[in-house]
Amino acid sequence: MLMKFYDRQSEQQTLQDMLQQSRHEARMTVLMGRRRIGKTELSVRCGDDTLLYFFVGKKAETLLCQDYVCEIREKLGVPILGTPATFSEVFRFVLQLSVNRPFTLVIDEFQNFMKVNPAVFSDMQRDWDLYKGKSRLNLIISGSVFTLMKKIFEDYEEPLFGRANEKITLQPFTTDVLKLILSDFNPRYTSEDLLALYSITGGVPWYVSLLLDKGKTCRDDMLAALTEENSPFITEGRNILIEEFGTDYVTYFSILTCIASGLKTRSEIENELGNDNIGPYLMKLENYYKVIDRSLPIFAKQNSKKVRYALSDSFLTFWFRFFYKYQALVENKALGALGEIIRRDYSSVSGFTMERYFMKKFQEQGRYIVGKWWDRTGSNEIDLVVVDPIAKEAWIYELKKQGSRYKEGELRGKTEVMLSQTPELRNMAVHIGSLSLDDM
Repeated sequence: MLMKFYDRQSEQQTLQDMLQQSRHEARMTVLMGRRRIGKTELSVRCGDDTLLYFFVGKKAETLLCQDYVCEIREKLGVPILGTPATFSEVFRFVLQLSVNRPFTLVIDEFQNFMKVNPAVFSDMQRDWDLYKGKSRLNLIISGSVFTLMKKIFEDYEEPLFGRANEKITLQPFTTDVLKLILSDFNPRYTSEDLLALYSITGGVPWYVSLLLDKGKTCRDDMLAALTEENSPFITEGRNILIEEFGTDYVTYFSILTCIASGLKTRSEIENELGNDNIGPYLMKLENYYKVIDRSLPIFAKQNSKKVRYALSDSFLTFWFRFFYKYQALVENKALGALGEIIRRDYSSVSGFTMERYFMKKFQEQGRYIVGKWWDRTGSNEIDLVVVDPIAKEAWIYELKKQGSRYKEGELRGKTEVMLSQTPELRNMAVHIGSLSLDDM
């Protein structure tokens, strides 16, 4: 059994709407998201029977043009006189062709034009502005280097700023969809299996497919698959981020390894690295690369000093915690030893990802303010706070894999401390309880 296409109904509807609009005037849709999130699969499901697919590989522009000419001839049966040497020539031809014959053009990994020929963007802007009123091209542009795609389309100094009619940022599967997928492959799955799937993949479709298509549907099999010979998971984190970070990747990777290993504050990371100047790196990781989240206790003021950091991507948390941290084992092909370490220390990662799972589960309902709470010393900490601002109710949860370990008295004491320091909750009905694997 191979994984079918799941979810993405709202995104597909948006693409279909844009397709219909393009029958009257050219439309441009920008599709962004991390690698492996399913952008290509979604884009080719836009609903058009006539679709060209251009992949922007990292090779000479003339060679790319040869590929694109072949695609045009094969899909449209249109002769092209000569061989265009620039993408600008190909794109202008496509725009002119679509005046009388509407179709869809998907340009994948679009940000790679920055290395192939940066002049492509200004050339495209010129031709798009010239022809879009009479062209009937449905243009879908996708890219996986988030920082570059944001720069190309959202920096007002860039030629293509303001040209996109629609922007879609593709997210991982929701918790409900992930449960549905796992149940299709393993109707008898356990909560431990679900937690392992979420911990490893974070709901990213390609990772989910890698495991389930091979029959890895239970926790132990999933963990074992990570360190099999030629496992794509081994180098995946590096492949995703090395282009984003460039020559500074060693410093960024070191910081991310610290965070993935459980160091939450700037001072903890600085002490571990012996470097008291990581502030600019943390800022770029959060605001520019969008790789980490800066969190505060729920309802804390933005200038609070109780800042904690976490990787925003569950898979990358897993990868830095194990594959990069123990890269010496990877380089020496000691994958058996690495597999033992993963099995030994998995619980430390899965505990964190169980918290993330429940936070996401409540956020997906679209009605709650969700967060954690801790005091300045860290001696009082609450795993999950869920607030309904309309009903004026709050639920305070302690998260334990085994519900039997929940101690109501301890949580009640922490809750009293939190309420004394959080006036926003004082006029609400407050409930306390626990969530465990059984509630996933």
